[in-house]
Amino acid sequence: MDYKETLNLPKTPFPMKANLVTKEPEMIAKWDREDLYNTIREASKGRKRYMFHDGPPYANGHIHMGTAFNKVLKDIIIKSKQMAGFDTPYVPGWDCHGLPIEHKVDGELGRKKREMSQAREEFKRLGVLGEWDRPYLTMNYPFEATIVREFGKFALNGSLVRSKKPIYWCTSCQTALAEAEVEYEEHRSPSIFIKFPMISELSHLDGLLKGKTVYVIIWTTTPWTIPANLAIALHPDFEYVAVETGTGDIMILAEGLLDICMQRFGIEEYEVVKHLKAADLEHLKAKHPLYDRDSVIVLAPYVTLDAGTGCVHTAPGHGREDYETGLHYKLDVYSPVDGTGRFAPDVEFFAGMEVVEANRAVHDKLNEVGALLKEEEIVHEYPHCWRCKKPVIFRSTEQWFISMEKNNLRKKTLGAIKKVNWIPAWGQERIYNMIANRPDWCISRQRAWGVPITVFFCKDCGAVVISQDIIDHVAAMVEKSGADVWFTESEKVLLPPGTKCPKCQSDRFEKETDILDVWFDSGVSYAAVMEYRDYLDSPSDLYLEGSDQHRGWFHSSLLCSVGTRGEAPYRNVLTHGFVVDGTGKAMHKSAGNVIAPEELIKTYGAEILRLWVAAEDYRDNIRLSQEILQRLTEAYRRIRNTCRYLLGNLQDFDPKVDAVSYEEMEELDRWALNRLSELNDRLLRAYDAFEFHLVYHNLHNFCVLDLSSFYLDIIKDRLYTSAQKDRIRRSAQTAMNTILHALVRLMAPILSFTADEIWGYMKDENTLSSVHADLFLELDDQYRDPELARRWGDVISVRKEVTRVLELARKEKVIGHPLSASVTLGLSPDLMEKLTPFEDQLRSIFIVSGVSLNSLEALEEGMESENIPGLKVHVSPSSAPKCERCWIHDSSVGEDKTHSTLCNRCRNVLAQITG
Repeated sequence: MDYKETLNLPKTPFPMKANLVTKEPEMIAKWDREDLYNTIREASKGRKRYMFHDGPPYANGHIHMGTAFNKVLKDIIIKSKQMAGFDTPYVPGWDCHGLPIEHKVDGELGRKKREMSQAREEFKRLGVLGEWDRPYLTMNYPFEATIVREFGKFALNGSLVRSKKPIYWCTSCQTALAEAEVEYEEHRSPSIFIKFPMISELSHLDGLLKGKTVYVIIWTTTPWTIPANLAIALHPDFEYVAVETGTGDIMILAEGLLDICMQRFGIEEYEVVKHLKAADLEHLKAKHPLYDRDSVIVLAPYVTLDAGTGCVHTAPGHGREDYETGLHYKLDVYSPVDGTGRFAPDVEFFAGMEVVEANRAVHDKLNEVGALLKEEEIVHEYPHCWRCKKPVIFRSTEQWFISMEKNNLRKKTLGAIKKVNWIPAWGQERIYNMIANRPDWCISRQRAWGVPITVFFCKDCGAVVISQDIIDHVAAMVEKSGADVWFTESEKVLLPPGTKCPKCQSDRFEKETDILDVWFDSGVSYAAVMEYRDYLDSPSDLYLEGSDQHRGWFHSSLLCSVGTRGEAPYRNVLTHGFVVDGTGKAMHKSAGNVIAPEELIKTYGAEILRLWVAAEDYRDNIRLSQEILQRLTEAYRRIRNTCRYLLGNLQDFDPKVDAVSYEEMEELDRWALNRLSELNDRLLRAYDAFEFHLVYHNLHNFCVLDLSSFYLDIIKDRLYTSAQKDRIRRSAQTAMNTILHALVRLMAPILSFTADEIWGYMKDENTLSSVHADLFLELDDQYRDPELARRWGDVISVRKEVTRVLELARKEKVIGHPLSASVTLGLSPDLMEKLTPFEDQLRSIFIVSGVSLNSLEALEEGMESENIPGLKVHVSPSSAPKCERCWIHDSSVGEDKTHSTLCNRCRNVLAQITG
């Protein structure tokens, strides 16, 4: 008789080899055929809503690893919230502004639309479920109309102001830029020290200064701004000195930088003539070194001793702090530079020169007139345009601003920040400081495309004309025909019939030609999406993007919402770091360390990328390397094989018929259910706290340590050798069935393809076609048994020591397979008390052929445990013959002539099988 045929060996068509690269596209096609996303929506009706609002990425070709990470992270959250019992729709979005929308460039727009479609398919390939057939686009007409209406709210509540201020200006793109549109890159700049001769008499400060030639020494890294100099700023609290040099001239600079500067200037002989307070010099005048005008000495708290001389060149038309100081001292906002970055025709010496090129010309002229003291080159972080990547300048121009002070926008926003949950927590301080210190928001851009600033000017009196009627009229036109009606239609069409200037009653108007900052466009997406669609709500429960969005989308959305609704548009904000290589370096083409998602998917499948997203702690920068992916592939294989083993041993189990009640289950099976309950609680808490790396590590450890290395290893004998319907076998299957049902749901938000594949092989009365339409399993409270866990904890500790000694004995060839061994334990009274209740089970727990318990003193042989005091383990080969069916060495083998190679246990099972 072939006794192998009488064993209950695992059988399942679920493949061992995942073949993800082939299988995943098939599964996506199935999800599409079955309309899985809308099936989930139907199943969720009536549940409490959890609102996630997707930030709009730009449509610019293939997705990169950072985008892939971002979208998978969002998908994990949406699926986990869905399975936690919420209704969590996902509407993806695209930021299309910053793209031309004039008719003549429709070809360009068509290309961008194709790129959006390409990226959509790549997101779907990652297993991301969403409303891909109806995403939101910032260039959709209703969205553009919402932008017009939201702008109107600021215009009508008094927050909109028009003034001449220095703002970031890109001379290449010829437009104003917002803070979020500026990137800081390393840049080489000329660093010059200049002598400004004093005009004001200083003898009242000290008689030694009478009749002396006195200079204030300033430092700048932007020589081209010297023609716009109107003042020199000193710190009100710093000590200054008047220093006589070997030439007899007097230099004024900060005392704290005196020695450093003199060394830099190559001046060895110098003497402090007078210690000065900054207030002593306030309002005194120096002469501009190149022009016949004054440069007044002012006080400003932003002056530092980090570099320079402590005397700061001030050009109110070319610097934010300079501008604020200029306002305080009633200085002109002088900015003699046009939109192309060239000096105006009336700028002596430099007319028509491009400003950066003028650096050398300014240097030469200062040198010619004897005002240049020293020039060096420095490398520093300098603002660059986010589009063209070229250096930008500060330039004062007439622009539209949302005031941070009117309507207490700054104060209200700072209050709103404190009511939001920021993940990680440092995000709160970061955005709080940004809002606390930011200037007014420059929202105008000098472009011929985009959503317009919908205000009019009276041609007769110059008044700004805007009203609710005008906003409603323009918004209705935009909703019907798009934002480019502003550029194609006349003022007469764009204004409601009968519109008059409220100041002079004129009916002659001119429309504004500037457009809105694209950050305003995306910043009001809560209104255009979450408030616009009836199945969505605002404020959202969650916004999630990279940490750079504290100064981008999180920032602009916050200002827009607080400015018009008095509250933040979100309750929680989660940010993640950036993807870097295995050594922590940023990924750049020039470094050759860029890894493309499409290439990884072709090699590993999207499932491994999803596992990578979960496994990494996103709060820091996220490392990616082939080594990391190989390690995750091995972890995936273990999780998959554990589930396959569960499926294989449940092939003859019908839970409706075969399940054993909890009270009748074997204690080890109840231990497994307790461990499952602990895992379930931990993972649901981790999902709720967005700590997905804890989900991954706990799930992997449960499969590898609790199941494969312990529980499943022990019950293998019971599963295979017991009679098929034996209670002890059905007890194990009952536990395994519950474990599989919990596991497949717990892994589903992360391992979306594998969980759904497993779902298709499970025997279940549930008619749902996909695990993603189901909920996390609610486990029976009676599974939680801390006392049972404590008792088994002692046994598990001893088992680890026994396993270690068995492995040593095997290496020393004392035994072969562990089942050929007998184990004798020497135990202290305390351990004897703990292990005696398990005496009959220890053979199967240790997976050996025999176990005997002795007192510690009685066992002379064996190895003392270093980890458990009072434990000694002795391993010896079993002297009993081996059972051909179960491989256990047992003295009963050979007692029966019919089945002479079987042990008594196997003969009894055979009798049950054969009837």
